[in-house]
Amino acid sequence: MNVGRVKLYDSNPEILRLLSTSKIQVSIMIQNHEIAGIAANQSIADEWVRNNVLSYYPETKIRYLLVGNEVLSYNSEQGHQMWHDLVPAMRSIKRSLKAQDIHNIKIGTPLAMDVLQSTFPPSNGTFRSDIIDIVIAPMLNFLDRTNSFFFIDAYPYFPWSQDPENISLDFALFRGTSTIRDPGSGLTYTNLLDQMLDSLIFAMSKLGYSNIQLAIAETGWPNSGDIEEPGANIFNAATYNRNLINRITTKPPLGTPARPRVLIPTFIFSLFNENQKIGPGTERHWGLLHPDGTPIYEFDLTGKTPLTDFASLPAPTNNVPYKGKVWCMAAKDVNEMELAAALNYACNQGNVSCDALAPGKECYAPVSVTDHASYVFSSYWAKFRNEGGTCHFNGLAEQSTKDPSEFFSPVLFVSI
Repeated sequence: MNVGRVKLYDSNPEILRLLSTSKIQVSIMIQNHEIAGIAANQSIADEWVRNNVLSYYPETKIRYLLVGNEVLSYNSEQGHQMWHDLVPAMRSIKRSLKAQDIHNIKIGTPLAMDVLQSTFPPSNGTFRSDIIDIVIAPMLNFLDRTNSFFFIDAYPYFPWSQDPENISLDFALFRGTSTIRDPGSGLTYTNLLDQMLDSLIFAMSKLGYSNIQLAIAETGWPNSGDIEEPGANIFNAATYNRNLINRITTKPPLGTPARPRVLIPTFIFSLFNENQKIGPGTERHWGLLHPDGTPIYEFDLTGKTPLTDFASLPAPTNNVPYKGKVWCMAAKDVNEMELAAALNYACNQGNVSCDALAPGKECYAPVSVTDHASYVFSSYWAKFRNEGGTCHFNGLAEQSTKDPSEFFSPVLFVSI
């Protein structure tokens, strides 16, 4: 695949050993639950570096060491403690690397766009007030002093999908012909990603840090999703990632309007579709490859293949938000024993009544695990959807636009 860099979400020993035979630069990660110990105890930091860096370096070309993942997006009491531990942990790891005379591994932490309180227009970019003093300011000082990168997870899909009437899809996919002028800076934008990145650059500049380098820790576009997740399809995913690759491989670098001709290291999320991941459908469909390793669509990470040389893609059918009703059904061709277990689980959750499925009751017939599961899944989803419940059940359920109550004598299902 001609990959230049690969980012891991841990420090997997098998992968790091295998990468020692390649020229691929590697980013490894300290997981969120490890941050507190490393922040509190230098010896724990030293041990982490011995076990996860020295065991593979320099044969494996570790170039980035990321402390945690989207730490500032956690808003619980435990999350707030992580906020306070983040920069001390970064400093501890830096001391550990310096003690081993390692100076070519950059330390950072990937953050989501929700660290910004304001993003539009980009010149209005400002950090959230609850983190600016306790985390952002000391973190920027560390990144500036160590000449490291501000790692950002930037997904144009999310702002577009939340406001498709006011944000052009072409603008989000790097194929817009229109431009947007920032009245505050006078800069002109041709795509949404540049706007997002520059809002971060302006936010840093307002705190006195105008030269910290940017790196995109995650970006991409989902190749599929739930019925009510517009624009998640193969056509848009291929268009976004192909155009992104062309932009980031252009020489000299394009940069952004606020920082023209500056190289921005970029990681596409993700290598594989994560078929076992929970959550909305898009969560399982960000990959370049299927779980078996076959490509979902053609791409060239070198950026050398002209876009016109790729095979045609299936036309998108969901670029407009779906306005109709949606039901949650048992998926086709799934294991009936697993389906029965999921049915029992849902029946035992609060506010989900399965009494109607008892023998002699109004929804007993037709008597099948699949039909009963569809009733229960739909009821569960209706009850818990607003609390984060999804129509997934470990792959045993799927959304449908067809009213399943027609298979039963009474009206059984609650539409959303």
